[in-house]
Amino acid sequence: MIPIILSGGSGTRLWPLSRTQFPKQFLPLNSDKTMLQETVKRLDKVDTVTVICNEEHRFLAAEQMRQISQPCSIFLEPVGRNTAPAIALAALDAVAKGKGDEALLVLAADHVIENEQAFREGVAMAAPLAESGQFVTFGIVPSCAETGYGYIKREDKLTSGSYPVAAFVEKPNAETAEAYVASGEYYWNSGMFMFRADRYLEELGNFRPDILSACQAAMQTTAADFDFVRVDTEAFKACPDESIDYAVMEPLSSVSGVGENSAASVVVVPLDAGWSDVGSWSALWDIKQKDEQGNVLSGDVIAHDTRGSLVMSDDRLITTLGVDDLIIVDTKDALLVAHKDKIQNVKAIVAEIKEGDRSEHFQHREVYRPWGKYDSIDTGERYQVKRITVKPGAKLSVQMHHHRAEHWIVVSGTAKVTVDGAEKYVTENQSVYIPITAVHALENPGKVNLELIEVQSGAYLDEDDIVRFEDRYGRVGK
Repeated sequence: MIPIILSGGSGTRLWPLSRTQFPKQFLPLNSDKTMLQETVKRLDKVDTVTVICNEEHRFLAAEQMRQISQPCSIFLEPVGRNTAPAIALAALDAVAKGKGDEALLVLAADHVIENEQAFREGVAMAAPLAESGQFVTFGIVPSCAETGYGYIKREDKLTSGSYPVAAFVEKPNAETAEAYVASGEYYWNSGMFMFRADRYLEELGNFRPDILSACQAAMQTTAADFDFVRVDTEAFKACPDESIDYAVMEPLSSVSGVGENSAASVVVVPLDAGWSDVGSWSALWDIKQKDEQGNVLSGDVIAHDTRGSLVMSDDRLITTLGVDDLIIVDTKDALLVAHKDKIQNVKAIVAEIKEGDRSEHFQHREVYRPWGKYDSIDTGERYQVKRITVKPGAKLSVQMHHHRAEHWIVVSGTAKVTVDGAEKYVTENQSVYIPITAVHALENPGKVNLELIEVQSGAYLDEDDIVRFEDRYGRVGK
């Protein structure tokens, strides 16, 4: 079995915690581990996993795999093209390595599954079906008449713990959803699948040869970089944007005589494992442990006469008094206050932020980099103040700026600083000045985090005023 973890979502419905540069799969929403790490953990000690993510998230994915000591390969999508092409990249890679007859277990990186044993039992049940050439989808036993999910209708015949799929259906209205659940013939579409790599490519070629040929072209010139695998950018950009449901699963379930074992080419394995795609703040409230008043409280929160609410503080104290059914999420640069019944419309807020040429939809005030992170503490006309954390042994790129000078004040640890070829060590309570256009580098030679305050001053302070000359993380010229 080859686990394929799709980690390309943006998670805008969980704004302001989830941002374009730091989406929900990289956040610890339901435990002390991130959703990506939880996805790997529930597999229970696999040799390696394949993670498919956006180029911009590569260091987040690699660092989170390192934190849990999970060997992996990370395929980088230069642009998002939905799930069918992403899975095709993994399948082509498996075939190229002589593993075309092995089962791919396709999982999303941003799902919660509370009963991990039930999940593993479902995977074990699906494995021989996939190995025989069938396409397995995991159908979630519905706990309510949910209108936010697509559904899978099953046939009546139960064989080896699975049912033939009669149809995939779109998200229903409330009345239709109630009828689906009452019939006992429908499951929520989880977006999790298992099938052989060669079978997936065979059926993708039957139904969407344009997607297959574009992915084959993208895989002809790959480049390995650390744990990352980069595909040909222009070839992948030419690939159509399509989900696996529309590209393969739905057409395959509606025809017969295609491929081997086609009498029941698509089957559904029922899964009752406390599954949620955490698609909104109200969905997160549903699955989290609550206090006696039905509240989910996280961070520095004091709640009086408050019921049925979710209150999350990232940094400062939040107090509530006499409120019910609210979603309150506070980050360092944005605050969301919404009624629980209206929270699905948070995407409209994000759209307005984008249209206003703001940055709060894109990244947090605290930004993670492969060498550590920085927090933009204060900004104004011609100045910006950051708190910078550099991990032990890490080094920022050798770079220069055309429009700004920088002052670095070390708070803790030791910095190795290079300015125009001259090296010096700067320790706690010491500072160094970096003039405009000076070629400089910052490195942490120690065994503990390096903390420093950076004061930038100049006419232009944005991050694109960086000219990189050397970089151990492959960012020269970017």
